[in-house]
Amino acid sequence: MSIFAKRFFALSLLLALSGLCLPGGAPRAAGQVTEDNLPQLLEKALREHPDIVLDVLRRNSEAVLDIAQQGSNMRRKRNLETQWREDMKTPKSVRLEGRPVLGSPKAKVRIVAFSDFTCHFCQQASKTVDALLQEYGKDISLVFKNLPLDEKGPGGQAAAYFVAISQQSEEKAWKFYKALFADRDRLVTEGEDFLKKTAQDLDVDMKRLARDVRGKKVSDILAEDQQDAQKLGVEGTPYFLVNNLVVRGALPLDLFKGAVDMSLKQSGK
Repeated sequence: MSIFAKRFFALSLLLALSGLCLPGGAPRAAGQVTEDNLPQLLEKALREHPDIVLDVLRRNSEAVLDIAQQGSNMRRKRNLETQWREDMKTPKSVRLEGRPVLGSPKAKVRIVAFSDFTCHFCQQASKTVDALLQEYGKDISLVFKNLPLDEKGPGGQAAAYFVAISQQSEEKAWKFYKALFADRDRLVTEGEDFLKKTAQDLDVDMKRLARDVRGKKVSDILAEDQQDAQKLGVEGTPYFLVNNLVVRGALPLDLFKGAVDMSLKQSGK
């Protein structure tokens, strides 16, 4: 049975279970419902008894909304797959030297995140990416490129701290990354005080950090991230490259997995 017919069938079941009564007496027995006559039966019911049908829909609003959401997700998935097939035709390169890598550097799929530690949607997306790294293991890796909306505020400061800490230890940099997204609200309200405390808790060399965070190497990396974002036409965060496929925004896990699966297939897994 097609997806379209299944949705009609779900609605017909709602009508049948509601005990649809017609004017003048007892409920009408539901006739034999088949895939062929289903659309006609529902069209007739909608046309002849709109008030009763609307009442059924109201009383089963959650189920109806679920059906509508499934249809919306399917359309969105088809649109994304069409976009990703086009993305495959255009190689995309960004500068990754000096950035820590989470996962295997030889992974078949590399996720490059353009993100902001103070962005709520980036925080959401970081959880999705964590789930992907857990599920796909050695097949995917993550590189984080900083694109703070406020370069002088907590987001810009967090970006500089992350890059500076990565110069000391990639492992500590990724712990710092997780700590910032876990306590995004504190980062926004406390700013650099929270950054310093988080770094101290990770046993970072604070003297070196104070020097590196304002050094040329860190500023050059942050500038390159901005330039790469402009080259790609990034208009907001989060923004991801999954090999050559573009993922915009905090995409749900099942849809994000579509980009990873398509990239794995292209890589010849």
